[in-house]
Amino acid sequence: MSGHSKWSTIKRKKAKVDAQRGVAFQKFSREIIMATKIGGEDPSANFRLRTAIERAKQAGLPNSNIKAAIDRGCGANSAENFEELSYEGYANSGVAVFIEAMTNNRNRTAGDIRSYFTKYQGNLGESGCVAWMFKQVGLITFSQEYNQDTLLQLALEAEAEDFIAEDDEYKIFTKPEDLQKVSDALEKEGYTPKSAEITRIPENTIQIQDEQAAILILRLIDKLEEHDDVQNVYANFDIDEELMEKIEDKI
Repeated sequence: MSGHSKWSTIKRKKAKVDAQRGVAFQKFSREIIMATKIGGEDPSANFRLRTAIERAKQAGLPNSNIKAAIDRGCGANSAENFEELSYEGYANSGVAVFIEAMTNNRNRTAGDIRSYFTKYQGNLGESGCVAWMFKQVGLITFSQEYNQDTLLQLALEAEAEDFIAEDDEYKIFTKPEDLQKVSDALEKEGYTPKSAEITRIPENTIQIQDEQAAILILRLIDKLEEHDDVQNVYANFDIDEELMEKIEDKI
């Protein structure tokens, strides 16, 4: 799970900025639309929809927006046809970047993403060029209000793969196909997760020490995550705290 901790910290800080910009609401709505389209409108029978709704509520998405997104996923009041796509490429210094997108115009999305890579001295690659560098996992997070030893024992009994105490939360990793099983097992024991999602973590990371390279990489990530059609961005780099503090105002 090398590199996941610092990258998660960076993403968490950026997520707050995204929310302020209004970008996050649209992303949550699209996830609800897609989850409904694939698995139906009943959250109790559609784990992806249930977790999408929970994350949207935590971010402050109004109930009216959530209902509208579910209606759109059912085909009501919308002629839009979103599809899920992925893009892969390299940022400055050979950093691998994997992008998950949801779009109703793949030509527009691909053109925009290609231009971002070019602008920040990277290259958009072919399908499969970096996907193998990222392991897909289930990730469940819990507040540290819970007892660590008890939660760890229950997670292991539910066949979780890893447990990490980090910052102000516990992270439980599962196989993607076991995410719902483990999450449900812990909820039945009275442990309510902060989030539960399928995510990707890098198999290895590149340590970035050059200031200009770090700025270019982070600007690219920022630009990608600001795009309306981009849902998630993963990259295999680490930047130490000293350098992050030095360049934070330049991103």
